[in-house]
Amino acid sequence: MPTLAPYTDADFAHSPFVAFYEVTRACALVCKHCRACAQPLPHRNQLTTEKSLKLIDQFADFPKPPTLIFTGGDPMERPDIFELVRHANDIGLVTAMTPSATSLVTREALIGLKEAGISRLAVSLDSSVASIHDNFRGVEGSYARTLEIMRDCREIGLSLQVNTTITRRNVDDVDAMAEMLGTMGVVMWSVFFLIPVGRGLMEERISAQQYEELFEKLWLHARSKPYGIKTTEAHHYRRYVLERMGDPLTGGKGGNPTRPDRVQRAPLGVNDGRGVMFVSHTGRVQPSGFLPIVCGVYSDQSIVDIYQNSETLIRLRDKTLLRGKCGYCEYKNVCGGSRARAYAVSQDMLGPEPDCVYIPKALKRHEPCLA
Repeated sequence: MPTLAPYTDADFAHSPFVAFYEVTRACALVCKHCRACAQPLPHRNQLTTEKSLKLIDQFADFPKPPTLIFTGGDPMERPDIFELVRHANDIGLVTAMTPSATSLVTREALIGLKEAGISRLAVSLDSSVASIHDNFRGVEGSYARTLEIMRDCREIGLSLQVNTTITRRNVDDVDAMAEMLGTMGVVMWSVFFLIPVGRGLMEERISAQQYEELFEKLWLHARSKPYGIKTTEAHHYRRYVLERMGDPLTGGKGGNPTRPDRVQRAPLGVNDGRGVMFVSHTGRVQPSGFLPIVCGVYSDQSIVDIYQNSETLIRLRDKTLLRGKCGYCEYKNVCGGSRARAYAVSQDMLGPEPDCVYIPKALKRHEPCLA
């Protein structure tokens, strides 16, 4: 297994740390927060197997190839998904997948994915209570199916991550979930904070003050639980941990580092378009799946060229261009706020993070209206 050189700040300009390939929009679930508005059948312009294989080749062409995440929709809805995973593994890419909790994810399918080279499987679990999770995912029995998939991953030795989307319906369930996951062989808990896009427009995101309260809980659990914790689209969690003299990459001062794994932790400063790229099921390239600005189209253009030279992506990588309080913030180089949430709320991808209560030190010396 190749030794991967650590990803550093110098790599942001030429290579993404992580790349998401939305292999299909097809999915049997009807998740209430779905950014993709997934559908029962694949789009007629979905990339073919041949184009998908060539796309995967281009991910390997980056000066520092990214971790490649197969996402959707539901990747398992593609009959050629094992071929795509195997090809990525054969050319040296580290891969992970986020399947939906359906009958397609059988034990045999999981064994097949592991043999094809998947390094980690990420499943969605949004509550410790079955009824809350099932309502969120739109299908009764989704909770039980998710637990079965997690059990199978443990038994076959496939690295397992849990993704949880935080909204007002489950924000009070975080402590119970943290305790439950401690008994389930999870390597990483990724806590995602809602971006109001797609079906997520109908969900209520939590308040800025609730973020701070939740950060306190996550920081406590990150220092005591046997798995790593990371936040997705809550970059200001890094500020919260740093304020407490902790290390955001290991969960806090004295925290437990992530178990040895092929999937490296994201360095500080990674953000939408800055160390992240997304390719849709039809080849549209975006800063992330939650920031729907098209920066180019594969296969008309090389994804390497798009990432390195798109004006949108270059601007997103320049922290000096941030506006509002994010532009003044002393933590902007490690945080920078969610560019996706700023865009969703204000249509300004460089605007201030709308869900952060922190007032930068520089602003405290100026008029309150500047915040």
